[in-house]
Amino acid sequence: MDIERIITYLKEYDGVPLTFMEVCGTHTAAISENGIPSLLSDKIHLVSGPGCPVCVTVASYIDRLCALSAEPNTCIVTFGDMIRVPGSSDALSDMKSKGGKINMVYSPFEIINLAENDTDTTFIFAAVGFETTTPIYALLMEQIISKNIKNIKFLTSLKTMPAAIDYLCASNSKIDGFIAPGHVAVITGANAFLPLAKKYNLPFVVSGFKGEELLATIYSLVKLSGQGEVLNLYKSAVTTDGNKKAQEIVKKYFEPYDAYWRGMGKINGSGLILKSQYAKYDAGSENLNEDSKKNTACRCGEVITGTALPSQCPLFCKICTPENPQGACMVSNEGACFHAFTNRN
Repeated sequence: MDIERIITYLKEYDGVPLTFMEVCGTHTAAISENGIPSLLSDKIHLVSGPGCPVCVTVASYIDRLCALSAEPNTCIVTFGDMIRVPGSSDALSDMKSKGGKINMVYSPFEIINLAENDTDTTFIFAAVGFETTTPIYALLMEQIISKNIKNIKFLTSLKTMPAAIDYLCASNSKIDGFIAPGHVAVITGANAFLPLAKKYNLPFVVSGFKGEELLATIYSLVKLSGQGEVLNLYKSAVTTDGNKKAQEIVKKYFEPYDAYWRGMGKINGSGLILKSQYAKYDAGSENLNEDSKKNTACRCGEVITGTALPSQCPLFCKICTPENPQGACMVSNEGACFHAFTNRN
């Protein structure tokens, strides 16, 4: 079916109301930037899920980074968006103004040169992400060990997507299907979502990121409604079983643990942490839990789980803006609140 017929079908759909969730931050961005909601019938609803790694990271993780940045001979190394995420009191940007040592990089591997050029400082990488980025940190571990670098550590907040989707399906009966995350599926394979599809009798469609691809995915979800199936529409990058080499190197250095997610609390086996034999490279990742928010009115946790729209947060567009974020969903360019703000009418 050509794209014009798909658009016509989705615009004119008059069946049972359906709600589909995307669980990938890049999909959230692409849906917003392509104006896809405006092309859908008012009986087809899209909600954002926990697909933004910065957004699902709990405040206690930020608090730990802030505390470490103030320690003598210690420097936090991170990507730019993490610097502005609020903890329970401060963000890393606040700590920088107070004398905390924070270094922004564009690639995790930049930490190698930093550590080699300043052996008196311990550099701690803020390793945040899903299955997509964990292999990169495993490769970085490989280099650190092969070079015998002793002044690099990780503070990890690495999550696995199927466990979070399982939580959402069990707690939110309003979801009728999932736009499965394309980047994650490159590593895990499309079949990673099959047990969930069968368990909850819901369709999962693995999607690419172009507007036409997402429309085809939504069309497929409508057609598969009520069926526990996985359909892969991103075959140019995603296979049935995923990237075995990436999976193997992750298993070499990381193991599952019970991780905390913003808005969802502890989810058993949903995180990845360095194995015990590599504990000397860890900066205290396992001792993190959910805690108080800087602004208790922030509804990021509900936005992440699809139980509230950004516009339903009392802070949205008032005191919470990209220039003054009160929650992680407004910081990241993969966050639902950021895109709702950017594309508001």
